[in-house]
Amino acid sequence: MADVAARLRAAVARAGAPSSDFDLNPAAPRPEGHQLRPAGVLIGIDVSGAEPRVLLTKRASGLLHHPGQIAFPGGKAEPDDADVIATALREAREEIGLPESLPEVIGAMPSHETVTGFHVTPVVALVHEPFEINLDPSEVDEVFATPLSHLMDPARYLIESRRWRGMRRSYYVVPWGPYYIWGATARMLRALAAQMQP
Repeated sequence: MADVAARLRAAVARAGAPSSDFDLNPAAPRPEGHQLRPAGVLIGIDVSGAEPRVLLTKRASGLLHHPGQIAFPGGKAEPDDADVIATALREAREEIGLPESLPEVIGAMPSHETVTGFHVTPVVALVHEPFEINLDPSEVDEVFATPLSHLMDPARYLIESRRWRGMRRSYYVVPWGPYYIWGATARMLRALAAQMQP
């Protein structure tokens, strides 16, 4: 675990480039004059067991935006949040019951721009102890943990596409078991995987 933590610290410390949902879709139009809203998500890595695992959620099926999709705990910044790290920790507490004092924050990855207009900062943190999962059913249907080794292997990532708003759009996917991890979540994980490479 010490080696994993050291590699993660080195990866986050490297100067990476921001990413975007438009990386694979440069011709896709951005709304004119739109302003990106700040948001924070938590890439929480559970190191309390035999194998490091990344905590992910399945969004509630009743949500208006991205129902049923795989995502990190997180959301838009609120005025009372000190910074995007505070946003990510608050959202993880609200969505899955992760105490804000429990994660050891390593640092923040370069931001990711979503097609839905968010400027998302992925916050990487280690979770050293088990905690009682307490889901907010209005936000989350399920929480699960995916092996870090699977997500940090660049060969696991594929590019797929589908039609959305009248045009074909491409996106990254990194399937694991019954879970279809794709879009912005897969793109941010791929960015971390790239920075983990020696």
